[in-house]
Amino acid sequence: AQIASAADLPMKPAYKAPPMLAPTPVYNWTGFYVGGNLGGAWGNLEVSDVTNGGTISPDASGFTGGGQIGYDYQIDRWVIGIRNLINGTNISKNLTYTSPNFSGTINSHVNWFDTLTARGGYLVQPNLLLYVQGGAAWTKWDVTFNNSGSQVGGISGSKTGWTAGGGVEWMFVPHWSAFLEYNYMGFG
Repeated sequence: AQIASAADLPMKPAYKAPPMLAPTPVYNWTGFYVGGNLGGAWGNLEVSDVTNGGTISPDASGFTGGGQIGYDYQIDRWVIGIRNLINGTNISKNLTYTSPNFSGTINSHVNWFDTLTARGGYLVQPNLLLYVQGGAAWTKWDVTFNNSGSQVGGISGSKTGWTAGGGVEWMFVPHWSAFLEYNYMGFG
């Protein structure tokens, strides 16, 4: 007869699963999108008195906000797309003006602008896009003429022009991004 002791046997190592790593996010820029935006805007509206040759050209600034809808397509590290952005503004300026035909205040206001642009960019990181864009732009504006607090005239209209700009867009999690951009709009 033999006696066996379990204390003489080597201990089996305890099984430990390898540590779980968080999955690396996959950034895909291809697809449709919608979003909102807020920013600052500057404008210049020139008004000329064609009878007497007087001209005023007030510079104005204000806030702008609105939305955009678009589509992007990613080809390796390049992204191309199309976007429509429409924004309301509070860009306005009041000036005192005196000429032989009018004496009083002139109030200018840019109501909104809309841009339809193509854009192209390069991914400097999988989630960081540098881009340029350009296309068509539209705006709606009005100017009123006031004398002694009463409106004595006004003009308003809409104008078609062009836009060019660029920016940087950061996809902070898949399918969510933030952008910072500059756009110049020319309406002649």
